[in-house]
Amino acid sequence: PMPPTILFDRRQLRRQRDRAARADAPDFLLREAAARLADRLDDITRPFPLALDLGAHHGLLAETLAQHPRIGTLISAEPSSRQLALCPSPKLQADEEFLPFAPGSLDAVFSLLSLHWVNDLPGTLAQIERALKPDGLFLAILPGAATLHELRDSLTHAETSLSGGLRPRVIPFVDVRDAGSLLQRAGFALPVVDSDILTVSYPDPFALMHELRAMGEANALAGRPRHFAPRRLLLEAAAHYAATYADAEGRITASVEFLTLTAWKRADSQPQPAKRGSGKLSLAAALTGH
Repeated sequence: PMPPTILFDRRQLRRQRDRAARADAPDFLLREAAARLADRLDDITRPFPLALDLGAHHGLLAETLAQHPRIGTLISAEPSSRQLALCPSPKLQADEEFLPFAPGSLDAVFSLLSLHWVNDLPGTLAQIERALKPDGLFLAILPGAATLHELRDSLTHAETSLSGGLRPRVIPFVDVRDAGSLLQRAGFALPVVDSDILTVSYPDPFALMHELRAMGEANALAGRPRHFAPRRLLLEAAAHYAATYADAEGRITASVEFLTLTAWKRADSQPQPAKRGSGKLSLAAALTGH
């Protein structure tokens, strides 16, 4: 197979996550995602004695699921050493691109708002699938393609207006159809992908950009400009953002699309599709009612 394209600078991402390991760092999006994941788990009746939180940030999911009746041990795995220091035990420093788990060792793998920074997402999903026991659960929330479309549009407008060119300043996100295809490609059974848009407001575009940096979600593209964005570019982008995406109170809005991915490791006990030609009822009979 061809080596994956190096889209993201993982070293820069770890530095950003290290800087975000502060008590006052904003985590409301993580909290919202954790609550949604916990709600999904409430709909599943089977127990998960050994589970993994992949890309654990500062351990919020472990905190959220601490009293969950069907979660036994939850391991927090996080590439940032400073974020990992905030996680409860058991925990280990691990990169989402290189999983140090034996095949068939985990009952469930969870992930919150981390896998969008993986260079080889198909490869990581295949590693997750391998690490799960038969009928093991994969449940993750990723930002979808509509995330920050207002910021992307405003930066694109500013850059084309001022220089006539484009530089990578907002990362690409996975869309719903691609997410489902990737789960199937990795060998998962019963894949389901749901999308939900969350709209957040800020006093101005600079408040949004400041919060993204504080969350460790600043630009870590490998091809990003290696100098600060020119002031006039930011001012032009902010003016376009405010003129195009402000609400009635004058606050700007930002979209975050949550993609919830649910899939299972294949097992003989799972429902299987019937073999072609094995049906007992003809199409003609079904249509005529005879």
